[in-house]
Amino acid sequence: MSETPLDFEKGAHEALGSATLQQALGKFQTGYPLLRARAMQSLPDFEKVRTKAARIKDFSLKNLDKLTDQYREKVEANGGTVHICETAADARKTVVEICRQAEAKKITKSKSMVTEELALNDALEAAGMEVLETDLGEYIIQLAGERPSHIVGPALHKTKEEVAQLFKAHHKTRRKRETGEQLVREAREVLREKYFASEVGITGANFLIAETGTAVIVTNEGNADLCRILPNTHIVVTSMEKVIPTLDDLSVFLRLLARSASGQEMTSYTTLVSGPRGPGESEGPSSFHVVIVDGGRSKLLGTDQQALLRCIKCGACMNVCPVYMSVGGHTYGWVYPGPIGAVLNPVLNGFGTMYHNYQASTFCGACEEVCPVKIPLTKIMRDWRTRAFQERIPGLGARLALWLWAAIAANPFLYNLAAGAGIPILRALAGKKGVLKSLPLAKGWMKGRVLDAPEGGRFVRGRKR
Repeated sequence: MSETPLDFEKGAHEALGSATLQQALGKFQTGYPLLRARAMQSLPDFEKVRTKAARIKDFSLKNLDKLTDQYREKVEANGGTVHICETAADARKTVVEICRQAEAKKITKSKSMVTEELALNDALEAAGMEVLETDLGEYIIQLAGERPSHIVGPALHKTKEEVAQLFKAHHKTRRKRETGEQLVREAREVLREKYFASEVGITGANFLIAETGTAVIVTNEGNADLCRILPNTHIVVTSMEKVIPTLDDLSVFLRLLARSASGQEMTSYTTLVSGPRGPGESEGPSSFHVVIVDGGRSKLLGTDQQALLRCIKCGACMNVCPVYMSVGGHTYGWVYPGPIGAVLNPVLNGFGTMYHNYQASTFCGACEEVCPVKIPLTKIMRDWRTRAFQERIPGLGARLALWLWAAIAANPFLYNLAAGAGIPILRALAGKKGVLKSLPLAKGWMKGRVLDAPEGGRFVRGRKR
């Protein structure tokens, strides 16, 4: 785990009160749905493709041991080494040891959520090595000393003005920083020389192909290629569920990933790496390692929640989530934000400590609607809530409130009595305009929202009374 999880309720209040965060989230919220809709228009058989992708993932998870062994054999035949690590501590130790053997002082790194999960940068820096994030978003938050707020766009919570201030403080140069293009150019100039000075490059992997021993790296900036080609040692750090059977299967996921993640038909760079440079090749590392991390994921295999491991980390679920778009990613308190974080963080970081993650949902179902691999996210959130109640994780007050609500909802007389008392109160709070701008016990949720007051009637067996 990267650090002690943050308090969700405190983080939510702070996020709702942050004008800059709300500005950043608002801009993204208006742009992404349009981009995704356009991308999906070029994939008319989207439903069939996502159904096929879910089936491939389910097959892969059912045969994970066999496929992982096949992947390892192919990589080793290609001249590389595969390390299977059960825990985050095992993975950190493995990567640090590889870097020590490479006598690494400087390390360049492309975006990898698994390395965030491992707190890998902290471990490498503690071992005396300099680690530089080369993905623009990751570079920005590294300068800010923050964690990613989004799986695909790590610095989504930052405004252009905040980034300009960061660059001004760290780069110590006089430049115009008025446009996004100027900021990108400045970052490229600073990062370029770092690539050539590094002894080790670390990347993630979106998929591992068992058939060929190939790691697939999907990016829009090309920084992952510079991280893997220029240093003498390339380390891929990824998680166990990334293994799929064949290259043909990869084509299914590539049709879905960019469309779901960023509204593109394809990302700018899709790199396939199967080992170190071969005899007669002039480019590429002489040493190639793949570190595959369990980190608690195997606990999901064979359970009703196994579908969580279908996730291809596209971020589509958080892009449409009303909770995420209100409070941002840092509020979730650990590595993975949004609906996927709400259900995955408790598995990887402690079920009781991440209680508020799976409570943070309106159950609108938008996340399931856009998920390219059909993960039943709301069902799994309900599973976690049920388990939490059974294990008495919520406080006594919360359990009593749930018990009282269940008793009223299950009894028509009590329900009608409560509704009869509650509706006049809500109508009174709404005033002459008939609009509710605040509610007792729900001030945070109502911030930025309005609700029409109830009409006052009720429906029984299809007739209004």
